[in-house]
Amino acid sequence: MTRLTAQDFDQELLILFDAYVHGAIDRRGFLEGAQKFAVAGMTAGMLLTALSPNFAQAQQVPPDDKRLKTERVSYPSPAGNGTVNGYLVRPANVSGALPAILVAHENRGLNPHIEDIARRLALDGFMAFAPDALTPLGGYPGDEDKARELFAKLDQGKTREDFLAGARYLKKRPDCNGKLGVVGFCWGGGVAHVLSTQLPELDAAVSFYGNHPPAEDAAKVKAPLLIHFAGVDERINAAWPAYEAALKAAGVRYTAYQYAGTQHGFNNDTTPRFDAASAKLAWERTVAFFEKTLRA
Repeated sequence: MTRLTAQDFDQELLILFDAYVHGAIDRRGFLEGAQKFAVAGMTAGMLLTALSPNFAQAQQVPPDDKRLKTERVSYPSPAGNGTVNGYLVRPANVSGALPAILVAHENRGLNPHIEDIARRLALDGFMAFAPDALTPLGGYPGDEDKARELFAKLDQGKTREDFLAGARYLKKRPDCNGKLGVVGFCWGGGVAHVLSTQLPELDAAVSFYGNHPPAEDAAKVKAPLLIHFAGVDERINAAWPAYEAALKAAGVRYTAYQYAGTQHGFNNDTTPRFDAASAKLAWERTVAFFEKTLRA
């Protein structure tokens, strides 16, 4: 079966899907808007299915890969939701302390794709930890639509505290060498930015197409930043010039890349918005950045 890409869909439909993914419209709104693109036997519902994640086709590292040690752990978040669950992965054949990376998921919770991202980082020699923001609502439900509905019910202030607590928990673990990074995608890209402004002990932060903090918070950033942008992502890109100016004024070390022609979510290989070449380049840059900042 040929894998669909963003080029197989009208840009207006992709924008409509992005609005659905980020809660600007509901499922019914998407289906109504998609009707005009339902041609050649493809219904609006079929279009939604085609654009939605297919976790099985994108998995790169099996959950039972013998090269890795994985476990489900919980940590305290007294200023957040009390207790948060997460997925911890490290190389199986390494006994010493490792640099640690917090993985901040998209706005669906800890789904199989983000778990796979954590395993990829562990294969590169890092300890990776992915908290689940949906813990107070029962955790990731196994269904993306249900996860979307649950995510809208979260107290975002408490959820931010949960990720701050998760970063501190990770850094204090005895199997962490004291070096801490964060990588986030979409909503989690915004979390990476928030952590960079609120955790002076953070050593590196990577954001994939995430929202930026207020410009006045740029002066709080101490860690070097690596920021990845999609080429076609006005919702995120429009705020970048002001935040970049604030980073420059504050003397923050940062590197930013924009990947021409790509859509928001281009690194997520479970959907047609995935761009293989750009995702490969962005990931290589991400791993190299963590090698430089967390192993020195």
